[in-house]
Amino acid sequence: MARTYREIGKAGWGYTLITGLVGLIYFSPVLWIILTAFKTRTDALAVPPKLFFTPTLENFTSVFYRSSITTGTSQSTDMALYFFNSIFIAGTSVGLALIVGTLAAYAFSRYPLRGNDTYLFIILTTRMMPPIVVIIPIFLMFRLTGLAGSYWGIILLYTAFNIPFSVWLVKSFFDELNPEIEDAARMDGASESRVFFKFCIPQILAGLAATFVFGLILTWNEFLFALLLTGVETRTVPVAMARTLGGEVGVDYGLLAAIVTLFLLPIFFVTFLLQNQLLRGVTFGTVKK
Repeated sequence: MARTYREIGKAGWGYTLITGLVGLIYFSPVLWIILTAFKTRTDALAVPPKLFFTPTLENFTSVFYRSSITTGTSQSTDMALYFFNSIFIAGTSVGLALIVGTLAAYAFSRYPLRGNDTYLFIILTTRMMPPIVVIIPIFLMFRLTGLAGSYWGIILLYTAFNIPFSVWLVKSFFDELNPEIEDAARMDGASESRVFFKFCIPQILAGLAATFVFGLILTWNEFLFALLLTGVETRTVPVAMARTLGGEVGVDYGLLAAIVTLFLLPIFFVTFLLQNQLLRGVTFGTVKK
């Protein structure tokens, strides 16, 4: 606590209060969604909106088990499977893209070819294309190859779209490193693989963490590809969430808010664990020693 007060004192109480107020304004929509997740259906639809209410966990229970109005029985919503699909697909695809992108970024940074900038621009254009532009040929390719509805089909697709982002971002971190240290290691007899894994990678761990978080957020929220290229068993949470917008009695905003709240938790958790590396990664190279 004393350390917190010292840090606030260094930054200035005025700047701290202004920053906290701006942060609260930006976070208020998310906070309202979280509050709605603990409201009953009546409180969620109340006009004017209720700030004080009796919280309930009914919406979170309904995320995974829901009672049918027609039969009155409790049925599984398969939402646990959809959360697993989102975690598995997003984590695997971003991890693969980070591995391939790091190797490619090192090659572009340390062994540039003639027309290096052109190659990098061509790689970037694959990420600049809106998904709606390429969805038809990709959909036909998936049907012909039998990848439609499979885990590896959507994982490979997300990996392909995340590689350009990883290459460009990680290359900027490699460019900030001092190559003289690597040359000295080579003169001492270190192989290229040792220079890469023992000297370069440890210095850009913060950048790799930042790249992983940004790629995870982009993949975690993707909807169009997941809607058209996944099956019942490989469906992700955004697609399942869209299915809750309609229902037998209209939109259940409390249930929808509960799904969104649970959907935000993994990203918050990963960002919290990597917050120090993320801060170093986004400011890497901005301060010259």
